[in-house]
Amino acid sequence: MLSRRVKVSGNRSLCSNKPSKILTTYFGKKPGARLTSEIVVEICVDSVNSAIAAERGGAQRIELCSDLLEGGITPSAGLIELVRAKVSIGLQVMIRPRGGDFCYDDDEFEIMQRDIGLAKKLGADGVVFGMLDADGRPDKTRCQKLVNLARPMDVTFHRAFDMSANLMRALEDACSMGADRILTSGAEQTALQGVSVIAQLVEAAHDRIAIMAGSGIKPENARRIFEESGVREIHAGLGSLIASPMRYRNPRISMGASPEREYARAIVLEEDVRSLCRAVAAIK
Repeated sequence: MLSRRVKVSGNRSLCSNKPSKILTTYFGKKPGARLTSEIVVEICVDSVNSAIAAERGGAQRIELCSDLLEGGITPSAGLIELVRAKVSIGLQVMIRPRGGDFCYDDDEFEIMQRDIGLAKKLGADGVVFGMLDADGRPDKTRCQKLVNLARPMDVTFHRAFDMSANLMRALEDACSMGADRILTSGAEQTALQGVSVIAQLVEAAHDRIAIMAGSGIKPENARRIFEESGVREIHAGLGSLIASPMRYRNPRISMGASPEREYARAIVLEEDVRSLCRAVAAIK
């Protein structure tokens, strides 16, 4: 495992939802200025309530999705607009037309282009997407078109990266297309399992692109992931199941693919975000 570490200089605004000048740049106001010495906690959310909880808990940024049971797809215009009106921290919008693999046809690519334009119009700070060809390599030509369309927003290449055939080659492809960061678990189920690979990616990136660790990050393992990988950003879900307020429940049918979730909802709790931020507060 590579042992490179990034030193922090100056004052840090760790777990504050008042972005510093560095964080404002990082959220895409100046494309190309990608790296920051600040610790960034990004929370994945799929509702207005979860977005508000993430901000109140101290996160600097949210990734807004729908259908997290499918790993996240593009949220509706109404959801983007209302979340933007309710929170002031960085807002990254998932651009993914469906669940499943990341090899998209021409119609799906057209949908992605339209959704990026809509996210920009509705005030998003950045977008999150990834495309692979049938051989598991980032689709550089079409991704480059999406990056150009997204500016001046910033761009995260999401965990399609982890599904690529060759991580180091995919890293070079992401750099060449102009993405601002890569979200990765090191091609393992969780970031903790892939932490040594994430460290190698941080080293190979050479400050050309940010590497953000994600998947299975919790207060109890976040500090270890930071320290062993050298990342300065983490992405966490932190969803908690709460019971539906429905008093009448029909036990015979289910509207979704997971019957056990019919009368339960996953939300982000403010106290869980705060615990995560506290866990990484002492990292230098």
